Amino acid sequence: MDVAAMSIAMNQAQVKQQASVSLMDKALDQAESQSSDMIKMLESSVQPHLGNNIDIKG
Repeated sequence: MDVAAMSIAMNQAQVKQQASVSLMDKALDQAESQSSDMIKMLESSVQPHLGNNIDIKG
């Protein structure tokens, strides 16, 4: 394989790797955003007064 073809192949591999890393970075950011939203939702749904007393008189 000549030098030019090797250079093109290496450059294409580098571009693929950069695209993959960029995609993974975006996926990580989205997962972090979704998890923080889920935590906020769970924190806001906590109602400590519910379930403490049971009415057994019918």
